[in-house]
Amino acid sequence: MQSRVVQMVEENKDPLVVPRTNGITRALPQRLLHLLMLFLFLCFTFSVASIYMIKYFGFHSIVPTIRPSLLPCIEEESKNLESWINPPSNLLHTMSDKELLWRASMVPRVKKYPFKRVPKIAFMFLTKGPLPLAPIWERFFKGHQGFYSIYIHSLPSFEADFPASSVFYKRQIPSQVTEWGKMSMCDAERRLLANALLDISNEWFVLLSESCIPLYKFNVIYKYISQSKHSFVGAFDDPGPYGRGRYDENMLPEVNISQWRKGSQWFEMSRKLALFIVEDTKFYPKFAEFCRPACYVDEHYFPTMLTIQASNLLANRSITWVDWSRGGAHPATFGKSDITEEFMKRMLAGPNCTYNDRNTSMCYLFARKFAPSALEPLFLLAPKYLGF
Repeated sequence: MQSRVVQMVEENKDPLVVPRTNGITRALPQRLLHLLMLFLFLCFTFSVASIYMIKYFGFHSIVPTIRPSLLPCIEEESKNLESWINPPSNLLHTMSDKELLWRASMVPRVKKYPFKRVPKIAFMFLTKGPLPLAPIWERFFKGHQGFYSIYIHSLPSFEADFPASSVFYKRQIPSQVTEWGKMSMCDAERRLLANALLDISNEWFVLLSESCIPLYKFNVIYKYISQSKHSFVGAFDDPGPYGRGRYDENMLPEVNISQWRKGSQWFEMSRKLALFIVEDTKFYPKFAEFCRPACYVDEHYFPTMLTIQASNLLANRSITWVDWSRGGAHPATFGKSDITEEFMKRMLAGPNCTYNDRNTSMCYLFARKFAPSALEPLFLLAPKYLGF
C-alpha cells in the first residue's frame, strides 16, 4: 500500500510542475504583445499630430533655428548683384597665376552697366619691399576715395606694416620673385593687371615703382587720363642694336621684324588693353623663349603685342618722367641734395607732346627715380610745385 502511494506521488510530480510553467510562458507573449500595440499606437498618434502641425503651422514653427543660420548666406550670394560687382574684400587669394588670368579675362557681353559705375584708376606698385615715399602718396590720395584702387606687388618675403588708416593697408597681392630684364618681370605686371581687373570699376591702369611720385594733384591726373583717347604706352621702332638688333627670327610667324617695338616699362593703359595682356597665350610663349638678356623682355613684349593688336589706341609715349642725362643702363636716382626749387621747375617744364591730337606742354604725370632720402624735401615742396 505504501509503495502505491509513493508511486502515485512520483507519477504526479510532473503534472503539478508542468501546468505552472506553461502558464508563465503563455502570460509573457501576451504582455509583450500589449506593450508592442501600445508603442505602435503612440507612434501613430505622434505621426498624425506631427503631420497636422506641419500642415497648419508650418515646418519653421517646429525647427525655427535652421533658416536664420543657413539660408541668408546662400540667398545673398545668389540673388544680390553686389556680390558680382563688388571688388574682392581680401586681395590675398589662393588662386594660381593660371587661374587668376583666366578669372580676370572674363568680360560682360552687355556693354551698358545695370548699375551706377564710377570708373577708377588702378595704381599698381611694382616694388621690392617698402614704399619709402608713401607719405607723398597718402597726401595725394586724400579725399578721393572711390576714384582709385591700389595694388602692391612686392617680394613674397616682405611683410608690410602699414597702419589701418593708410591707403596702402592690406593692398598687397600674392607675389613672386621677379628679376630685372626677365619674363618674371612681365609676369609680375600681368599679375598686377589681373588682380586689378577683378574690380569691375577699374577702367585705367598705371604701373609705378616705389621710387615714383605724382607730379600733379589727383583731380588733374584723373581728368588727364580719363579724357584721353589713347593709352600711354611707349612703342617705337628702334632700328639700332638695342631695338631691332634684339629681334630673333624664331619669333616668326607671330611677330616679324617690322612689328618689333621697344618702349618704357612704365605704362598707363585702358581696361581693353589690360584684357589683351592677361588673356594673351599667342605671343607670351615666343617672348618667354626667344627674348632673353640681352633682349630685355619688359621693354619689348607689351609694346610689340599691343602694336600688333591695337596700335590705334596707343599714344606711343610714357607719362612717367625720368632723367637719362647721366648715362648708363638705368636712369638717374635723385636724393635729398638733388631736390631743390630749380630741380622741381626743370622737372615740370618738360618738352611739348601730343594729347588728343593737340600739342601740349603737360606730358608727364609721374616721375622717377627718387631715393628714400628725397622724401623730406619733396614733402616740403609738394604744396608749392605739385599742388598737394
